[in-house]
Amino acid sequence: MNWRFLSTVILLAAAALTGWAWWSQRDKPTTTASESRPDYVLTDFNVVVLDKDGRESFTLKAPKLTRNPADKTMDVATPLFQIPAKPGSNGGPWEVRSQRGWVNAEGDEVRLRGQVKADSTNADGKPINIATEELNVFPDTNKATSAVAVNMVQPGTILSGLGLDADLETKNLTLKSNVKARYEAKAR
Repeated sequence: MNWRFLSTVILLAAAALTGWAWWSQRDKPTTTASESRPDYVLTDFNVVVLDKDGRESFTLKAPKLTRNPADKTMDVATPLFQIPAKPGSNGGPWEVRSQRGWVNAEGDEVRLRGQVKADSTNADGKPINIATEELNVFPDTNKATSAVAVNMVQPGTILSGLGLDADLETKNLTLKSNVKARYEAKAR
């Protein structure tokens, strides 16, 4: 047997063994539930969500929604939620928009983050405007809460404070602390 052929075979085997060892020892990427691929993505959509009684709970419009298959939560880009007024409630429907939204797996909690604006009308038809950076909405109970700075504007009144408890059906809005009020007289 030729010694050159034997040394070539040994070198090829050593190279293959080295390559296999290097490949098997490489760092493998780890994925967590938040980094996993969504099981579905909606783009430029409009969806009507019904409550347990089959009535409209809210309508959601957004350019993009992704659903995490691990925990079944949904992330929404620049959502617009339209929450209809219930029969017999005070005032009109709510329109709530933000930069980002998150919906839990059960669909009974919506967390809105970044430039949140909520607009409606009271029983007299006068506008109610709420602005904050964080708002948690509970569509099944028609409640909303916030733990950060909130500004509320109604004709003639501007209220600001920390924290909010809101009943979206009755339009009963309560600022929790550091409340400041500014009254503006009507022009005559």
